[in-house]
Amino acid sequence: MSVFLADEQGEPVDLLQLRHLAEVVLTEEGYPDETEVTVLLVSDDEMASYNERFLDRTGPTDVLAFPVEELTPGFVPDHDPAGPPLVIGDVIVAPAYVSRQAAETEIGFGDEMALMVAHGILHLLGYDHIEDADAELMERREAELLSMVGVVRR
Repeated sequence: MSVFLADEQGEPVDLLQLRHLAEVVLTEEGYPDETEVTVLLVSDDEMASYNERFLDRTGPTDVLAFPVEELTPGFVPDHDPAGPPLVIGDVIVAPAYVSRQAAETEIGFGDEMALMVAHGILHLLGYDHIEDADAELMERREAELLSMVGVVRR
């Protein structure tokens, strides 16, 4: 797996844990070693800019996912290992926003950051939470994947 992790903000974050989690999510979802994903950590101001530019929403949010193509949960696209890498997209997280969110819900910051990265990558892989059944599937998968790296959601 190739996880490009860029930290462009000031909140202390365990980058090794987040990279490992991203690799676990992709591996457990069956994606080949030639898969690439970007995880970008940004300030609240930068996140608000992305949110307004791409989603026409005001203010920052916790996580945004920008898939390269439309994927379906549980189905890995055909990929030639000798060809170019399978690029699935970008996940953008605002750690300062996540820190406030974690404090409000009394969840540890590291656990909440892990959820945001797993959640964002699952969005890239086609998971969503618009319909109740899809939300249940996504939440169940998040919990399974997070437990593999020692994060237990309550």
